[in-house]
Amino acid sequence: MSGRASEETNFRLDAKTAVVTGGGSGIGRAIAMGFAASGATVRILDVSREQGEEVAREVSADGGRASVHVCDVTDLAEVKKAFGEICGHGRVDILVNNAGVSHIGNVETTTETDFERVMRVNVWGYYHTTHAIVGHMKSNGGGVILNIASIAATAGLADRFAYSTSKGAVVAMTYSVARDFLPHKIRCNCISPARVHTPFVDDYLRKNYPGREKEMYDKLAASAPMGRMGKPEEVASLALFLCSDAASFLTGVDYPLDGGFFNLHG
Repeated sequence: MSGRASEETNFRLDAKTAVVTGGGSGIGRAIAMGFAASGATVRILDVSREQGEEVAREVSADGGRASVHVCDVTDLAEVKKAFGEICGHGRVDILVNNAGVSHIGNVETTTETDFERVMRVNVWGYYHTTHAIVGHMKSNGGGVILNIASIAATAGLADRFAYSTSKGAVVAMTYSVARDFLPHKIRCNCISPARVHTPFVDDYLRKNYPGREKEMYDKLAASAPMGRMGKPEEVASLALFLCSDAASFLTGVDYPLDGGFFNLHG
């Protein structure tokens, strides 16, 4: 087999099944679409049946395979039910923990309710899904878990107290799972994107800066040395690599996808 043919095979996910949480929009949608295009059967977990089914229809229209499972990742009973259904159909090879929420505020302005909401989704949600799948992966000889974190985990971003705290926990969780499940051939990595242009960003600008959306978008985009926000498809490309056999020697790593933010900023 030529080097090029081998590379193309390595980046395929044929005969693999991937669960993507928050797969109905934004980064999760891009990952679900990219994985399906690379041969995976995708199980979309989302709180919105409508958004999940829209992505599943797009996957099917492109010749891929996807199913939708309505699930609130903060509810362990719902998570166990969804994973019971999914695992009942066969082996799950990949879990992508992507579902998350953001929050703006420092420790003084963040209410207990706000803080709990962010932690329930961004930390407890990842725990619930990981807890639900590791036993299955152990029984089936291994698997891959990929967590979507953020540069907020390790950079001092203003007014992102709850969000930064939650994403710091995700990075630590990634290292812990990678260490504990090495003997079971379960790899666990995370991606820490900088700002990515998703519908969430557009909604945030409409809500907080009516009439000044373009001005504020350009300001946010300029904060990265590359002068733009990331694209969901760029996160999906790195996710595909990390979940493919091409990354079989990689585990316990936090990958910044930040347009040069850390090393070139300022």
